[in-house]
Amino acid sequence: MKSIKVGLLGIGTVGSGTFNVLKRNQEEIARRAGRGIEITMVADLNTERATELTNGQVKVVNDANLVVDSPDIDIVIELIGGYGLAKDLVLKAIANGKHVVTANKALIATHGNEIFKAAQEKGVMVAFEAAVAGGIPIIKALREGLTANRIQWIAGIINGTTNFILSEMRDKGLDFDVVLKEAQRLGYAEADPTFDIEGVDAAHKLTIMASIAFGIPVQFDKAHVEGITKLQATDIRYAEQLGYRIKLLGITRQTAKGIELRVHPTLIPSGRLIANVEGAMNAVMVRGDAVGETLYYGKGAGSEPTASAVIADLVDITRLATADPEHRVPYLAFQPHAMADTPVLPIQDVTTSYYLRMHVADKPGVLADVTRILADSSISIDAMLQKEPSEGETQTDIIMLTHQTLERNIEAAIAKIEALPTVMGSVMKIRLEELS
Repeated sequence: MKSIKVGLLGIGTVGSGTFNVLKRNQEEIARRAGRGIEITMVADLNTERATELTNGQVKVVNDANLVVDSPDIDIVIELIGGYGLAKDLVLKAIANGKHVVTANKALIATHGNEIFKAAQEKGVMVAFEAAVAGGIPIIKALREGLTANRIQWIAGIINGTTNFILSEMRDKGLDFDVVLKEAQRLGYAEADPTFDIEGVDAAHKLTIMASIAFGIPVQFDKAHVEGITKLQATDIRYAEQLGYRIKLLGITRQTAKGIELRVHPTLIPSGRLIANVEGAMNAVMVRGDAVGETLYYGKGAGSEPTASAVIADLVDITRLATADPEHRVPYLAFQPHAMADTPVLPIQDVTTSYYLRMHVADKPGVLADVTRILADSSISIDAMLQKEPSEGETQTDIIMLTHQTLERNIEAAIAKIEALPTVMGSVMKIRLEELS
């Protein structure tokens, strides 16, 4: 049977990994796909480097339009990233009747609805396993493996850079700025790490998973996003003393009021498996009503781990290329006409537990004032840690863990606590999830 011809847009880290793995395992892949899959055309601005990476075995061009317009190409792999050019090329490839594989989480999270609609009208497939959690097949698990379940919640460590930084802060007791510089030196963080450390990258990925889990359109603009830049080594140490670890979590949950879609630092009980995911690794927990809790763990980035997901998409498309479009697996798991309009909740309407750290004057009545404010807001305390001030010091830290309460209630209480003359500066607030 004739081989599937693939055009590759961008041969950077993931692109070169995809080319190498596909070449190295071509016989095994063909046995699974039912026919050969070969990259025959590569577009990259650095044609000299692209020719070197492909050993001169494929046609190399510096204009991606030549790939998406080529009548010989069956599948286009988009690995150039970003929102602008990538979107134009993907839509053009679809218009030309070509299937698309992409690792571009930002593109799918922001323009996925438009892209899927165009693909459905044209009868082609768009696959994006590599857009979330690198080599972990979480998209396929959510879309196919757990299809019998009503998904209740997802909680994921889905950004390796921030997880590496938090692991180093915990292990070495260092503050964020120091560890970030080390992460950049080691290549775990980009020169401009904003998307990672501010939680945007994780929010892109969470948006995609939420759409598949709950059958809603992608709505990145409604996600609540907080990064790790304000975290201090002090908070990580106090969390440890209370039996918790702090991770940047992406959390999406279906509730009676709507769907939570939020990324932020989170205290997790140290006994949970996901709390012990260290370094640049990723992990995603999914709870379904039938299967219970499942955990998916592995490398969330890197050349060949991500290439593994890209090639899995190539194989899926190859197997289904001749199938009736109406009988293929839907892009977001649910049939397009059955997508729900369930609202995404603003963060003020989310209910969870909280870690509060406040720096206070060491004098009688301070704790009573704080607990009275919390009680007046119907917020109960689960645990408390009060540090003895050092000799000669007149200020100390009070750390509290609350039971579950509405975000707007805790915000109102914090405003009153910060207004007390005995409370110095701002109250540090971190959300807490038991994940049970």
